[in-house]
Amino acid sequence: MSVNITYFVHGTTNDNLNDVSSGWSDAELSQKGVRQSIDLRKQIKDKKFDVVFCSDLKRAVKSAEITFKDRVPIIKEWLLRECNYGDYNGMPSRIVEPIQEKCITERFPNGESYEDVKLRMEIFLNELEKKYDGKNVAIVAHRAPQLALEVILKGKTWEEAFNQDWRKTKSWKPGWNYLLV
Repeated sequence: MSVNITYFVHGTTNDNLNDVSSGWSDAELSQKGVRQSIDLRKQIKDKKFDVVFCSDLKRAVKSAEITFKDRVPIIKEWLLRECNYGDYNGMPSRIVEPIQEKCITERFPNGESYEDVKLRMEIFLNELEKKYDGKNVAIVAHRAPQLALEVILKGKTWEEAFNQDWRKTKSWKPGWNYLLV
């Protein structure tokens, strides 16, 4: 059997609008992010999910609640958090973004690496496989966990995942599909 995963990114935050890389900082969803989450609810109204997992950071929780509330159970999961930029959490994106792709195996000072995020995601996926086999699962989270799914489930290198990321290619869509077998 398998688990069908649809991955959704949280709505735009005030930090996003101010070109700040939040990391583990608990950024607020902006009004634009609220509208995006409402619009997403409409865009996926015909899709059926058995459960929604979301990062425990409030931008993901709020997005999940707006999009999925009263439709399906929502479970907060810390393993789905964004990469911990350590000393760089909440810093300007012009400082953080050039460092990100250098921190695949090397940790951010007092933070973690993208390989650490991958390990978190592997733990999450192992539990998902045990408990949700044959189910349709939605995830609402951040960039780093999605890139980790590209590496784990689609067999991409980290470099490919970063280069093909929808944020770089400007190819957002209302959900990315992954199959956990």
